[in-house]
Amino acid sequence: MKFGIYTLLTAESIRPDVLARAAEERGFDALFIAEHSHIPVERETLWQGSAELPDAYYRTLAPFTALAVAATASSDLLLGTAITLLPQRDTIHTAKEVATLDVLSGGRAVLGVGVGWNREEMRNHGVDPRTRGRRMDEQLAALKEIWTRDGAEFHGDHVDFDPIHLWPKPVRRPHPPIYVGGESPAAIDRLVRLGDGWLPRAATPPDEIRRIAAELAERGRPNVPITLCGLEPDAHAVENLAAAGVERICLGLPTTGEADALHALDGLAAFTNGLR
Repeated sequence: MKFGIYTLLTAESIRPDVLARAAEERGFDALFIAEHSHIPVERETLWQGSAELPDAYYRTLAPFTALAVAATASSDLLLGTAITLLPQRDTIHTAKEVATLDVLSGGRAVLGVGVGWNREEMRNHGVDPRTRGRRMDEQLAALKEIWTRDGAEFHGDHVDFDPIHLWPKPVRRPHPPIYVGGESPAAIDRLVRLGDGWLPRAATPPDEIRRIAAELAERGRPNVPITLCGLEPDAHAVENLAAAGVERICLGLPTTGEADALHALDGLAAFTNGLR
């Protein structure tokens, strides 16, 4: 089992470079962070069944900028998003941002993607929530074209551009791994067709992970790497998830200032060391 860290970074939290250095020193192999461009003042969409939203969601740093800062303070730490809200993003800008992170980090970028949950946030980006899944499918296909070809072009219903030059190309070949978030039939179908890894939610039961892994194998995608983000320290849960085939667990780190975050990180490191 591999262990990483998952958190929401803000201007008030521990800095990404300080966190990355400390996480790598303590034996964690990855840092995954969340994204929200903004939170609408008027919001009807519930978060995990609740109208209340933790304060950190209002304040998240731009993910690829934060991860680039993290890259400068680490050598081997994987730098990922869980998740990038791809339907809300411009595809071409995202291709360049991820490729730039991959180049500056020496090939350590991991793009975790999802369709998102906050419908009001999507609408402010001009995205119809009903079409976000189809839009993201096209975006993922277009990203792969841009990263692997010069003069790439794409013509779809939601993404459409004539041949373009876009550099840098990623260091990782053929491109940074794309991890698809979610457990719905649509998400799993997307993973089969377009993903390199899977990001189930922390609350996903091991039996469900095992069932979906079997489905992936039946559909020609055996041994898809699985990273689960946001788990609380629980040895029994780790054991069950490992038995279900989860490769990496990114433990949840509270969004706090440097001193408290490092103290919490020490606790997480002690937990993982006790399992090795």
